[in-house]
Amino acid sequence: MARVAAGAGDARSCILYVTEADLVAGNGYRKRLVRIRNSSNLQGIVVVEKTQMSEQYFPALQKFTVLDLGMVLLPVTSQMEASCLIVQLVQEQSKEPSKNPFLKKKRALLPLESCLLRTVQQIPGVGKVKAPLLLQKFPSIQQLSNASIPELAQVVGQAVAQQIHTFFTWSG
Repeated sequence: MARVAAGAGDARSCILYVTEADLVAGNGYRKRLVRIRNSSNLQGIVVVEKTQMSEQYFPALQKFTVLDLGMVLLPVTSQMEASCLIVQLVQEQSKEPSKNPFLKKKRALLPLESCLLRTVQQIPGVGKVKAPLLLQKFPSIQQLSNASIPELAQVVGQAVAQQIHTFFTWSG
């Protein structure tokens, strides 16, 4: 797994390249992805080699990278395509941040939104990645607490949906 860091000002990205061999070999790449995700000053971009041989392993990587970690995932078909994409990403990093399509646009949260987000993050199984997804579909605590397990599962998966439902219905 290769790692390339590029930055412009305070907007720094780390490009992680998961090769076909990394993907087929197992879950060894996960620790590096988590380390980058937990780094407060880096935005992780994951470039993965998706080939016929590695295709069966791709959905698990996609779920882990995008849904669990909230990182950008860019599949490529070869090392040549990966190298071209990485060069393009590095060039984009040198642009002014407002003109860079690869940087996430962050808008300021209103105080109430920020409080609501922090509250939803405290629900067991939710956290920083799943809370905003839930609030997009269920914009209030009342709507979230009244959601059925199948409705919640569409956003966060069956296991977390069950945890959320239990959290709101538990009367112990």
